[in-house]
Amino acid sequence: MRLIRLLRFCAALLALCAPSTALAEEHPLRGQINALAEGGFDHVETIVGDLAATGDPSVVPTLEALGEGDLFYRKDDGLVVIAAKAPGRKYTLSDPLTDEALGEVKRSAVKKIKVNNKLRRAIKAALGGLTLRSPDAATRAAAAEAVFKARDADAIDALDAALAAETDSGVRALMTEARAAAVLGSDLSDDDKLAAVDVLLARGDQEAVAVLASVATGTGPLAAAASDAVTAINNSLALWDGAQSVWYGLSLGSVLLLAAIGLAITFGVMGVINMAHGEMVMLGAYTTFVVQEIIRTSAPELFDYSLAIALPLAFFVAGAAGFAIERGIIRFLYGRPLETLLATWGLSLILQQAVRTIFGPTNREVGNPSFMSGAFELGQITITYNRLWIFIFALIVFALLLLLLRVTSFGLQMRAVTQNRAMAAAMGIRTPWVDALTFALGSGIAGIAGVALSQIDNVSPNLGQSYIIDSFMVVVFGGVGNLWGTLLGALSLGVVNKFLEPYAGAVLGKVLVLVFIILFIQQRPRGMFALKGRSVET
Repeated sequence: MRLIRLLRFCAALLALCAPSTALAEEHPLRGQINALAEGGFDHVETIVGDLAATGDPSVVPTLEALGEGDLFYRKDDGLVVIAAKAPGRKYTLSDPLTDEALGEVKRSAVKKIKVNNKLRRAIKAALGGLTLRSPDAATRAAAAEAVFKARDADAIDALDAALAAETDSGVRALMTEARAAAVLGSDLSDDDKLAAVDVLLARGDQEAVAVLASVATGTGPLAAAASDAVTAINNSLALWDGAQSVWYGLSLGSVLLLAAIGLAITFGVMGVINMAHGEMVMLGAYTTFVVQEIIRTSAPELFDYSLAIALPLAFFVAGAAGFAIERGIIRFLYGRPLETLLATWGLSLILQQAVRTIFGPTNREVGNPSFMSGAFELGQITITYNRLWIFIFALIVFALLLLLLRVTSFGLQMRAVTQNRAMAAAMGIRTPWVDALTFALGSGIAGIAGVALSQIDNVSPNLGQSYIIDSFMVVVFGGVGNLWGTLLGALSLGVVNKFLEPYAGAVLGKVLVLVFIILFIQQRPRGMFALKGRSVET
């Protein structure tokens, strides 16, 4: 019986030891981790360095727990574990390499691995070195940015080791900048710090200014060099801010061009003050929404082609609506501009309410295809892909419309009617049909403008109202019926708006632009580029 009891005891003891044996075999770093429990501070520091030298990210939880005082070892088998306090004077244990739960034990069953300040600095440097030598380039870049912001002099050695092994040029540049920031906060020589100033000057952003400002307040060559670098970076940033404002202005101008170019045709050829022009833009935006909804439910793989599908449909829908408006209402009101204004304003309210009834009053989601998502950096300028594509699209629409007016018989008839309606009618041109087709063309262009605007603005029944006043300002400022005037008017007003906004605010900036246009029209009633022709001149 005693022999059987002894065998059972040995079996139970082996079973108890089996988990630690399995753990020891499952990870190649288990032995080094367990060695943290075997010596004093110097011994632990050596092991920490050895673990960091492996470059294995799986040791990060171990080092973090050691630095935070949460790393223990079990007294019975020496297994190093992470311990968290549990009720009843117990610890909940987990494996630092695999995060496997190891159950609860009494606090007397484990012992903390103690650390001092020197060891904490070594752990911090080791953690920085591990992330800086991660196999993932994005992780290394993020670690370099973190070191740059921390300006930690203790990370210089880790950065030097990481730079020696770095092959990615972009990450290497970030590490070099992080090292420069760390050097300025260290006790290295002034020569090293002057070299670091040159590196940060080359970086040339606001974060570099913040680092350099910390050493630019004293005296001596280093402070003078840092102060000169801060001045140079601020001057460069001011130029880049101006360039960014110009881009924002051109982007806004392209939006105004799309919204106004159709109005320039109808207002220029027919003299009709069409207050429902914004609702043609709205119809194009809602056409885009309907197309995307059908694609989402029926053929989601075609989503990236949704705008290409929506463009001709939006042109047709808005153009058909414009044709119907001209034939049904406007042709009876020629020569009566105030009545035309009131009729189209009432029509705009009807169209808005119809859309609210069909689609509801809330904003509708219109997604960006993949090629219109995201942004990229050009120097210190951030350019979003959706704004860039809208700018290109606006120029393409302008070029195609210009080509239509210059090389087609319909364009010739439109120009003839614009310049002298009576003479054009005498030459056999059917001016009523030119009016109808011109109004349909202008409305159709407004519809495709709605497709573009749906990518940057809320699709709602009020979408068109946001652009109708600006569209009239662009047309009047550029010259009624002149496409080149519309182009230059839209782009120039967009740039002026964006330069005024930082100083006057968005609302006051628009007011100032409106005042400027009023004063300009006082001097040039026909706008920048006036059309030539007997009817126009009279």
